[in-house]
Order: sequence, then C-alpha cells, then structure tokens
Amino acid sequence: MSNVATLKNPLAVLQPEKKRKLFTLQEYLRLEEKSDELHEYYDGIIIKLPMARGPHNIITANVISAINFFIIQENQPFLVFGSQQKVYLPELNYGVYPDALAVSEKPIYFEGNDLLLINPILIIEVLSKSTSKYNRTGKFEEYKTLESFREYVLIDHKKNRVETHFREEHDLWREKKYTDLNDDVILKSIGCSISMKMIYRNIEI
Repeated sequence: MSNVATLKNPLAVLQPEKKRKLFTLQEYLRLEEKSDELHEYYDGIIIKLPMARGPHNIITANVISAINFFIIQENQPFLVFGSQQKVYLPELNYGVYPDALAVSEKPIYFEGNDLLLINPILIIEVLSKSTSKYNRTGKFEEYKTLESFREYVLIDHKKNRVETHFREEHDLWREKKYTDLNDDVILKSIGCSISMKMIYRNIEI
C-alpha cells in the first residue's frame, strides 16, 4: 500500500517537514480491502500494524477458544471476534484492530458497514514490546469513547500476568491483576472465567 505510515506509536508527533497525505475513511477502507497486511486508521493517517509473533497468536487463539466454549456451553447471548475485525471509534474517527473482542446479542456496524464494528462490550489485547505502552494508556482511553465498552483485558505474553479493567460506573474502572497460574481470570462483562493455565497453554515463559 502506498503512502502508508509505519510507526511504532500511532500517536507519535509527526515531523513538520514530512508532510503526510491524509486519507478519508472510505479511501482507507478501499485500500485496506486490497492490502495483504493490516493497517489502522487515525483520523486520516494510515499506520501499518507489526506482524504478530507465535506466542502472541497462541494466546489469542487460547482465549478466543475458551470464550467460545463458554458461550456455547452456557448458551449465552455473546459473539466473539478475532483480530481481523476492525473496531471503529466514531468520536475520534479511528479504525483499530483489537486482538479479540466480544459483543452482546448482535454486532452493530457504523452506517451498516460490517468492516466497522462499534459495540464491543469486551476488548482483549495481547501485549508486545512495541505496543505495550500504547495499549495500556492511549488505546485504553480511546476505547472508552465507545458507549458499549465495559471491560478491557491486557495479557502479557512474556510472563504470567493478566490485567482486567471493568467499568463499574461511567468513570469508575476496577482493576484486577492475575499472576498465579492456578488463578481463574474473571471476565465480568460476559460472566465468564478462564484459567490462567488455559490462557498460557503451550506457552513457555
């Protein structure tokens, strides 16, 4: 894809001398559909996502499998999506890719475009060296602009550490950390628990 930025931090200050072409949302979507790689969209700026490594992908698959099993076994009204589903933040005009997410009842899409989901209740990010700081701070604040958003889960792929942030009130988030492999991680937004051993299955720490 031409004229696409490759930045570790999408909120990095751009150099004044490097005038960058801005894209409309529709232009971005057309380019993204033709691309073999994933790119996020930040109000006109297109940023290439780094390639996800093996441990990252294994953890993501473990979590999605566990949530899907819970949904089916308990006949719960949730849907889970993987890292190919873009979430659109209308207030910011951002289009981003979480590692996994869940919605309640049925997905809602911006202006009916099923590329742009806008009602995640649960968002999960597996942390990497290049994205850890952004996922913990900037991206969390951005996700908060979504009315449906109730829970944020951050999973470290280099050590046994999971953080959950649950919205108890509009501006009140309750944080809990898990570091023991014998723990069960509670996902309050969907009423599900996943063992740490399941999350880190086939991962060597």
